[in-house]
Amino acid sequence: MSNEIRAQRLTGERALFMSRGLKIYDTIFDDGESPLKESRDIELTNCSFKWKYPLWYCQDITVNDCQWFEMARAGVWYTRSIAVNRAVIEAPKNFRRCRDLTLRDVDMPNASETLWSCDGVTLENVSVRGDYFAMNSSRVSADNLRLVGNYGFDGARDVTLTNSRLLTKDAFWNCENVTVRDSFISGEYLGWNSKNLTFENCTIESLQGMCYIQNLTLRNCKLLNTTLAFEYASVDADIQGRVDSVINPTSGTIRADTIGELILERDKIDPARTRIILRDQEARVG
Repeated sequence: MSNEIRAQRLTGERALFMSRGLKIYDTIFDDGESPLKESRDIELTNCSFKWKYPLWYCQDITVNDCQWFEMARAGVWYTRSIAVNRAVIEAPKNFRRCRDLTLRDVDMPNASETLWSCDGVTLENVSVRGDYFAMNSSRVSADNLRLVGNYGFDGARDVTLTNSRLLTKDAFWNCENVTVRDSFISGEYLGWNSKNLTFENCTIESLQGMCYIQNLTLRNCKLLNTTLAFEYASVDADIQGRVDSVINPTSGTIRADTIGELILERDKIDPARTRIILRDQEARVG
């Protein structure tokens, strides 16, 4: 077999099963499951996936300027060392249990249940619409991620996001070791049940956001329309401007210009363990 395939329409189950060292150009994979299952050292350019499971159990894959159509669902599972550049991925449930995955300049308009349980993920200029994005993934680095969809990053570990925009309720639940910098986040119940969650230079809007967190840090953040924040959280917060309301933090320090309503219920927490600093005046609440 030649090591190049050009301008073909390949159909049938496992059309290129266990291929090695192929360069594939301008080719359509259609009407057949798992066309490249168990393949290695594959480069795809300007190709289209139109049916299910195209890249399962693969290794060392480069995908440039390609498309996943809606029926190419569950497209990349159990694959190692894959880079996808300049792609449109319409299919849901993509990228499961992959390792060493890079997505650059990728649009995913139908990304429900995508990027689950992956390890070693780099996202650069990626646009996503869908619920439960990146659930249980680890070692994730993202720059200029645009996410619209609820429950993003549930259960994720060792995550760094920069220059991103997230419109997502219940984001970063059950997480550990997450840092978000220079980003905008809007969504209810942000960050519950997490550990080591840090926001730097971020703008956040949230109802009952950042509660039930162990070791929450905010540096130079704005909290717009944010109410009932920090319940049962240990917090070190440096907030620029006003916080509409704060309820029952367990410990730490909160710095802000003003707090609209401060609720400290002695039967639920020890108020003396939290220090409140309202810019030019300092008070330990007790």
